[in-house]
Amino acid sequence: MKKVLILCTGNSCRSIIAEALVNRYLGPKGVEAFSAGSRPSGRVNPNAVKVLEEEGAWNDKYRSKSIDEVSAEGPFDLVVTVCDNAKESCPVFPASVKTLHVGFEDPDGKGYEEFVKTKDLIKERLLPIVEKELLQ
Repeated sequence: MKKVLILCTGNSCRSIIAEALVNRYLGPKGVEAFSAGSRPSGRVNPNAVKVLEEEGAWNDKYRSKSIDEVSAEGPFDLVVTVCDNAKESCPVFPASVKTLHVGFEDPDGKGYEEFVKTKDLIKERLLPIVEKELLQ
């Protein structure tokens, strides 16, 4: 099983959505995703939960957590930052761990339709990259 860590700042929207989508669509192919925040909010945005429930990807195990908390799940084969702030504050990982940045606009504080757009963009842009990096 290949492991990917997805990082953002608050770990309440983008990284949680990405974690759930990777697990839903790439899990059966052998990829397990985890997410964390550089400054975790301690909550998952209700619109993120709703969009993931509609996608059939929500699991009650998903929650906002710190990089320190999730580091025990490693070692990771790939680390992906999904916001510019997390990219700048991303901890240093061993040279053997590939680190990528695939940025998405933060839907937090916006309407539900922005969460749908974010989810669709993550499926369209991030999932193929993770699949290519870890499975090909």
